[in-house]
Amino acid sequence: MEREILINDFATRSFRDVADQDYIAARLSYRHGLYPQFHWQSLQALEKYLKAILLYNRVKAKSINHDLDKALKLTRKLPFQLSRSSITDDFIKHLSNFGRFRYLESSYFIKGPKLAELDKAVWEIRRYCKVLDYDLALQCGNVENMFQHELDAIEKSKQRPPQKFRIAGGLLEKIIDQQKHPSRSALVWQNLFFGKVVRRQVRMPTAFHAVNAPLYLHPEILDEVLKYVFLPDKVAEAYREHGKVVSQSGGNSGRSS
Repeated sequence: MEREILINDFATRSFRDVADQDYIAARLSYRHGLYPQFHWQSLQALEKYLKAILLYNRVKAKSINHDLDKALKLTRKLPFQLSRSSITDDFIKHLSNFGRFRYLESSYFIKGPKLAELDKAVWEIRRYCKVLDYDLALQCGNVENMFQHELDAIEKSKQRPPQKFRIAGGLLEKIIDQQKHPSRSALVWQNLFFGKVVRRQVRMPTAFHAVNAPLYLHPEILDEVLKYVFLPDKVAEAYREHGKVVSQSGGNSGRSS
C-alpha cells in the first residue's frame, strides 16, 4: 500500500505538477508572441498530463518520449474512455506536427485562437489527472469504491462552468486560490477554463505567424549540416526528398524566407 501511494505521489509531483507549470509557461509565451516556445511548452504540458494519467492507472508508457500520438494510443488501455472534444484532438495534432521541433528543423505556422484551444485541451485532459480508483471508508463502517463516482463527476463537469471543476491539492488550484501568487495573473488572464470568476467570453489576440525552416529554404546544405549536428533520420530523409524536388524544378520552388 505504501509503495502504491508513493508511485501516485510520483505521478502527481513529477508529471501533473510540472505539467501545470508548463501550461502556465505556454500561456505566457503565447501572450508575448513566442510561438515556438508556446508550441513546445504546450506539448510538454499535455505530454506530462497524459503520462500522469497512464501512471495513475498503471499503464506502462516507457516508449512515449515526446510523442503525443503514442500517448493517446496508450490511453485506449485505460479502464475508461478519455472524453475530449474534436477541438482538442485537432489541437493535439497541431502540436504533434510542430511542437516537437525545438530547433526549427521544420517549418511551422500558427493560426487562430490557439491559446483558447490550449486552455480547453488542458481542462478536458487534466480532469482525469488524479487517482480515480480508490476505496472510501463510510461512517457506517462500510467501504465504498469511488471509481464510478469519480468518472460520473468528470462527465457531469461538462454541464457546469469549467471553473467549478477542481482537483483537490492541484497546483493550478493552489495558484488560483492565492491572490498574490506570482504565476496567478499568467494563469487566469483571459482564461475561460481556470479561475475564480465564471466567464462566458474572453478577449485574446488571435495569431497568424509562419516561419520556413532553413533546411526547407536551402536543402542543399543538408549533408554539410549533418557533419556538425544531429538530425533525426526521418527529418534528414524528408529534406533529401525535398532537395530532389527542388533540384528537378530548377532550384525554384516558389519558396520565400
